[in-house]
Amino acid sequence: MAEFIGVPSGAGRRVLIVVARFNEPVTQKLVDGALDCCLKHGARLDDIDVLWVPGAWEIPPALMKALQTERYDAAVALGAVVRGETPHFDFIAGEANRGIALLQGEFGVPIGNGLLTTDTMEQAEARAGGAHGNKGWDATLAALEMTDLFGRLDQMTEGDDDGAR
Repeated sequence: MAEFIGVPSGAGRRVLIVVARFNEPVTQKLVDGALDCCLKHGARLDDIDVLWVPGAWEIPPALMKALQTERYDAAVALGAVVRGETPHFDFIAGEANRGIALLQGEFGVPIGNGLLTTDTMEQAEARAGGAHGNKGWDATLAALEMTDLFGRLDQMTEGDDDGAR
């Protein structure tokens, strides 16, 4: 039996962070967490690109355009969609998340999902460096781990099982 597990590592990897400006006081903290995670796991600042888009709705098309360049080993989607008084929240949050998931499958590049979907701004703030940690960090950690795991699986495909634990 072979068992495979990824190790979060940014060393030698190009990382894309796509972040929504809407609710920027929250999303800036998510970006700070994502950058901190990348740097603490060996990525160089020169190997990280941050794309700012107007809102969560624009995250999937920006991810798609950037991933088409084949420049990135990992990507992270960051945003904060806070429920309001209309069903707008449901459409934006649902479709943005669906778009992120589809792109991950289409391009085979791990995309850490740090798109907050909360009922209140206080809940969003708690997940952007507050009581519930920083989901920007968490999404980036997941993307780096999955990138390493994908690399190990690629080695297995090539007939080398050194990626096994």
